[in-house]
Amino acid sequence: MIIINFTHPLTPDQQSTIEDLTGQTITAVYTIPCQVDNNQPFAPQVADLINAVNLTATAWQTQPILINPPAYAPVTAVLLAALHGRMGYFPAIVRIRPQSNSVPPQYEVAEIINLQSVRDNARSQRT
Repeated sequence: MIIINFTHPLTPDQQSTIEDLTGQTITAVYTIPCQVDNNQPFAPQVADLINAVNLTATAWQTQPILINPPAYAPVTAVLLAALHGRMGYFPAIVRIRPQSNSVPPQYEVAEIINLQSVRDNARSQRT
C-alpha cells in the first residue's frame, strides 16, 4: 500500500497501526509538504502537490493508496476532489488524533476512513 502524506511525518508506531488496521503492508510513503498561498487559487496549488507524488496515471487507478490529508479543510476538500478525478473513486484517509494526557503532545492513528464507502452509503439517502 502506498501512503501519500500531506501533513506531519508518520511515526513508526503510526505506520504499524495503519498496517494493522488495513491488513496491508506499506510499500512506500510519499511525504508532500503542504504549504499553500492563501492569496492564490487552491486548485492549481493542489494539482502541484499531487504532481509532486510522481505516480503514473495507471498507478493512481490501480495501486492501493491511502491518504493522510492536510489539516486545512479547504485544501483537503480540493485535494479529495482532484484525487477522485485521477483515481476514479474517493480514497481512504487516515484520521490522526491527539493521545489523551500526553505531555508533550503525541498523536495516534484513530481510524482509516473509506471515503468511497461513505459516499456510496450516502447515496441511499437521496430522495
